[in-house]
Amino acid sequence: AVPILQELIEKGEEEDACIELLSNILEVLYKAQKRAEEQQARGGAGQERHRERGDSELVKVKKHVQLILERLLHTVNRRVIVLERENTLRSHYVACMAAILSQMDRDHYSAYIQAFPSRRELMDFLMETFILFKDLIGKTVYPSDWMVMNMVQNREFLRAINQFATTLTEMFLSSSSFELQLWNNYFHLAVAFLTQDSLQLENFSQAKRSGILAKYGDMRAKIGAAIRDMWYNLGHRKIEFIPGMVGPILEMTLVPELELRKSTIPIFFDMMLCEYQLTASFSRFEDEILRKLDSEVEGGRGDEQYKQLFESILLSCCRGHPELAKPGENFVALVTGLLERLLDYRAVMNDENKTYSMSCTVNLLNFYKEIDRQAMYIRYLYKLKDLHISYENYTEGAYTLLLHARLLKWSDEANTAPMQGLHSPSLHTQRQLKEALYNQIINYFDQGKMWEEAIHICKELAEQYESEIFDYEMLSEILQREAKFYEKILKVLRPSPDYFAVGYYGQGFPTFLRNKVFIYRGKEYERREDFEMRLLSPFPNAEKLKTTSPPGPDITGSPGQYIQCFTVQPVEEAKVRFKDRSIPEQITNFYKANHVQKFSYSRPFKKGPKDPDNEFATMWIERTTFVTAYPLPGILRWFAVTSTTTTIISPLENAIETMMKTNEKILSEINRHQSDPSLPVNPLSMLLNGIVDPAVMGGFAKYETAFFQESYLQEHPEDQGNIDRLKDLIAWQTPLLAEGIRIHRRKVTEDLRPFHERMEQCFVQLRAKVESQYGVREMISFEDRRSGRPRSTTWGPDWDRLSYAGDRRVRCTEAPPTPKPAPRSADSEDRRSERKENRSSTFFGYWRQEPRQSISELPEPKDDKRRLSRNMSESSLSSSDGKQPPPSREPTGTQPSTAAPSPSPTGFGGRVKSASKALPLPRRISPTVYEAFLEQSDAA
Repeated sequence: AVPILQELIEKGEEEDACIELLSNILEVLYKAQKRAEEQQARGGAGQERHRERGDSELVKVKKHVQLILERLLHTVNRRVIVLERENTLRSHYVACMAAILSQMDRDHYSAYIQAFPSRRELMDFLMETFILFKDLIGKTVYPSDWMVMNMVQNREFLRAINQFATTLTEMFLSSSSFELQLWNNYFHLAVAFLTQDSLQLENFSQAKRSGILAKYGDMRAKIGAAIRDMWYNLGHRKIEFIPGMVGPILEMTLVPELELRKSTIPIFFDMMLCEYQLTASFSRFEDEILRKLDSEVEGGRGDEQYKQLFESILLSCCRGHPELAKPGENFVALVTGLLERLLDYRAVMNDENKTYSMSCTVNLLNFYKEIDRQAMYIRYLYKLKDLHISYENYTEGAYTLLLHARLLKWSDEANTAPMQGLHSPSLHTQRQLKEALYNQIINYFDQGKMWEEAIHICKELAEQYESEIFDYEMLSEILQREAKFYEKILKVLRPSPDYFAVGYYGQGFPTFLRNKVFIYRGKEYERREDFEMRLLSPFPNAEKLKTTSPPGPDITGSPGQYIQCFTVQPVEEAKVRFKDRSIPEQITNFYKANHVQKFSYSRPFKKGPKDPDNEFATMWIERTTFVTAYPLPGILRWFAVTSTTTTIISPLENAIETMMKTNEKILSEINRHQSDPSLPVNPLSMLLNGIVDPAVMGGFAKYETAFFQESYLQEHPEDQGNIDRLKDLIAWQTPLLAEGIRIHRRKVTEDLRPFHERMEQCFVQLRAKVESQYGVREMISFEDRRSGRPRSTTWGPDWDRLSYAGDRRVRCTEAPPTPKPAPRSADSEDRRSERKENRSSTFFGYWRQEPRQSISELPEPKDDKRRLSRNMSESSLSSSDGKQPPPSREPTGTQPSTAAPSPSPTGFGGRVKSASKALPLPRRISPTVYEAFLEQSDAA
């Protein structure tokens, strides 16, 4: 019957009947074998006959099994390989194969191996069997809940693998007979067997786990020991499996079984030692384990116990070999550092809130950057970019892509790093990929309203199109995009983001957050309450601290979770290119809240005896300045705080800061209304009324009471300079208020006219008081009259350039004379002048001396000629063409005033009211025209 079965199975005919017949034969043999073994096991007197009968029966069974083994095992194996996975017969053939293997003993295996006529045929059989077993283990033919069938199959596969391992050692290990591929297949099969899901007992219930252990044992320990022994049997051949076997061995050691880990982790040291002895380094092993560890941990393997075991076992092994002590320690530190970051990343990877996934991703990409693993670095860059875009963090997504673009050159070199993202495979060169990245980055910056950054990228692309590849069509397109970004800067509203300091205190937080402070960049129009809710959602058990002071060790060392959150203010870095220049507010505001690395928080507190009538006298400020690891915005919406400093601000210094901020706010509102006359007047109304009406805010009278008394100066003589500074700021507030009220009068509606008149009356009294006590300051306006643009007056605040004098007058430092340029021809000068006039023109004027009037009585200026800039006419115009001004109209005997125009803290030029010297003639206005202008002004 067996030869007929072999023939039919090979032909694929009558397979159902063949399988049923073969199953019946194997079942009969199995029962006969069990009876024979029971008869053999009987002992005692009178049982000799039964043992002899059992031996005889067992011999017959073995012969029948040998016949089936020789005729049908290979045939059944081939049929399993040929049949499709979906074929229902395949599982029946696998059951027959397992039944044949279960009845084979050591003698059967030995006889079967020796029966192969040649070594080549034996190697082909082993290769085929290893591949088949690995395929059946990876894609089992039985459902996962068929525990008995899967465990029986695994038991028989394990016996077969161990028998074939003996054959490998005896017949394919010597120098003349070594077969690398065969050994490689064995190792991969053994590791696949060990790591299969059906053997991971920790995933089962306690009852199921106990049942499996009682009946089958933990097969992972047995196969793990076999893999270890087979590795050490390789001897000098080990180097041929490095780095190929690093990944499979790593996968095996990550199985969460303590004894298995202890017995297999030392294989790593053996690999290190083997490579080091041949090459004086183990760089190939190190590269491979770092690469494989990333994918294994991300796939769910590895834990804190593994990290500790890996560290302790390998350090112990390395210290036993002096030549590997130092490099081994460095390697262990590298791997454990990566493991820590990978475990943090995996812990938050599947959270609904991806905030902390972004942090862990940045930790990983920074790690790979430090150890110069560019492929892994780029891989995590794109993971981070995808996270940002999914949350509409377009600015951060752009900065992330920019890191990849910066690694590329403007050259036709081929791309060496693997392609990431959605980039077309046709981008073969670095130039092509970099250009595609830059265009994507520009789009992201545009969506994030970071047009200044988009312009930088446009300029770099334009340089390439213009000077390198001479693609003028693309140059035209990129310049048009750049022009639109400039327009958006001036015309599109961009709200400044809020920044928040967030502290995570307590041992209950992950290591990358524990007892650390971060500065977060809020979203547009995001309230602190909404931000806190978003912040606390991943930590429902966290407690919110109600104070802003750093917590003590009772909080930082506790097992709980405590979160502290408060708003901080960005500290703008001084921009040299903006200093002493009139820059539109839309431009300067961007830099106040972007590219910032310092942030401050001011906490008021009382010190000294309390004054119930004047809280400013004892109002001290504790100012904490936080410095982040990187400027914001960046590749994250938050960065860790690297340093913190605390300074104490005295009440007088606090008053100076308050006055400076108030003046800046008035100045900002003036500029806004000058640039855009359609703005609503209500914010300006509230601002001005809060300052000029003592009944509303109290004005600066509290400062006078607190700091301007003789008693205060006697107690604090060192504050004389700051007192003068505060007085100067109060004096400078008056012309600012005057300009604001003038704008308000022009725009106020009739129903608010009484409110405005009340405000003007208050201001008249305030102005008289301030100018009598602190002197007169008058502003200079720089008026933009470019064609096609609305009238605008802009001033740049420079609060550090304050002037103090005993008579409260403003001092002026004369500008050095401008060198006279080489003479030009008349035609050239005329054409140059015409181009200048078409581009921009500025008219200069001054406030004429008049008796003191109420603001409401002052006539509305018919034009801006009354607002002359003396220092602008002397400095800006003189520098335009180098000519000296015409002589003044003043009689020679007239003495100039002791005060002259001065650069001021607000950007206004100032002079004292009693000045009588006429201004020098503007360079571009002829003396005749100037004389006519003065006559018209006198007539007015």
